[in-house]
Amino acid sequence: MVGDIDPREVAITDVRTARVDSEFHWTFVRIDTDAGVSGIGEAVLGPAVDGYIEHAKGLLVGKSPVDIDARCTELYDGLSFLGGMNGVGVTAISGIDVALHDLAGKLLGVPAYQLVGGKHREEVRVYCDTHAGDHLFRTDENSYSPEAYADAAEAVVADGFDALKFDLDGTERDELDGRNKHLNGRAIERKVAIVEAVLDRVGDRADVAFDCHWSWTGDTGRRLASALEPYDVWWLEDTVPPENHDVQRYVTHNTDTTIAAGENLYRVEGARRLIESQGIDVFHPDVPKTGGMRETKKAADMAKAYSIPLALHNVASPIGTMASAHVGAAASNFLALEFHARDLEWWDDLLVRDEPLIREGRIAVPDEPGLGIELDEDALAAHLVDGEELFDEA
Repeated sequence: MVGDIDPREVAITDVRTARVDSEFHWTFVRIDTDAGVSGIGEAVLGPAVDGYIEHAKGLLVGKSPVDIDARCTELYDGLSFLGGMNGVGVTAISGIDVALHDLAGKLLGVPAYQLVGGKHREEVRVYCDTHAGDHLFRTDENSYSPEAYADAAEAVVADGFDALKFDLDGTERDELDGRNKHLNGRAIERKVAIVEAVLDRVGDRADVAFDCHWSWTGDTGRRLASALEPYDVWWLEDTVPPENHDVQRYVTHNTDTTIAAGENLYRVEGARRLIESQGIDVFHPDVPKTGGMRETKKAADMAKAYSIPLALHNVASPIGTMASAHVGAAASNFLALEFHARDLEWWDDLLVRDEPLIREGRIAVPDEPGLGIELDEDALAAHLVDGEELFDEA
């Protein structure tokens, strides 16, 4: 508890946003109360998500911030006509959910992980998203050679990570016609060569996953996964588009290569069918995108019932990353949390702290109330979208 404040008597007074100009859409959420205590959250990969949050504010003001599930249920019901099951509407509620966990934790005097079941571990393992070459514009074909990938893997391991991930797809590379989502045998051989080079270089020092970004047909996904069976691939991620769960299940059930998916499965309901049919080997949701902390933990528990481990997709700032770390600490079936900002020099500047958030490939889970971190609003202000004001009234 905060002083003599009774958390049950506290009411939400305002919900504000601030958008950050980064590689991804980072929308920060601040929820204020009549007790003078605020919570910080983040919604990720939702263009114009601030508009959804402004719309949602009317369902929050005047209500208790400590009844998190009730608040989020009201938001899903109240915003169902905006896409209650998936999309930007869910992403907006995800950011609000994170802010509510930070706020409720502060009011109750407990860390956020206690609000989603308590912690299984003192630190969470982090895997580093790793790039070889320029993934937007092909300027040098050598940048995408197997040796270039192996060199990049070596550099990340030298940084202290024992887990990493590469993109195995790429615009205008290998595909004869990207629109038909088909790879011929030569293209698959080139991708196998990349995997082989990376694992030969660092496979005894790090787990390595490979992301496909929903790029291929079920047949291509199956053939690629089968070709990779001789190699110790940590997982092969998002081989096929997310719309048809039968295709995802087909790929998973027809290879011994570990298959992961989940960042486009919104809420528990969106993940239910793939989990129940064991259409994935690794469940891979995104906390500040696909439902927030509570929703992700619920889905993680469902995956646990089917003996499916949890890994967390993450392209967030330190705010969303720490929210994900609390979920990872509270989920017994957790494997690792993604870090996607190795090249963003000011990523750590967004927090008031003396040390980097990630050290030696791990995040120590804080025991302070809420998320256990403090946002540096001066640093945030320096990276806002042009024309944006810091937590201006929505």
